[in-house]
Amino acid sequence: MARRTDLRMQSLVTIRSLLQTMITLASASLGFVSALAWNDAIKATFKKFLPEGESLPALYIYAAAATILAISVVGFLSWVASKIGGEAIINREVDG
Repeated sequence: MARRTDLRMQSLVTIRSLLQTMITLASASLGFVSALAWNDAIKATFKKFLPEGESLPALYIYAAAATILAISVVGFLSWVASKIGGEAIINREVDG
């Protein structure tokens, strides 16, 4: 009887792990699709306001704006996570 219970517990752990992996993969892929859509929208905006949309300075401005936006979003999400008691996935050790 104990062996059957152990087998059920292992099955539940395996199923839970599989579901977590599927959620992670789906989130990453949907996030990538969303990022591509935002990329197109931001590029179109830059082309509208900067007539030379494909010029080298315009590409650098776009890259800088995208970097600032990404840093701001990650910083905001980290702040929200710290307020609700979430833990960071990546823990950095500070040399002191």
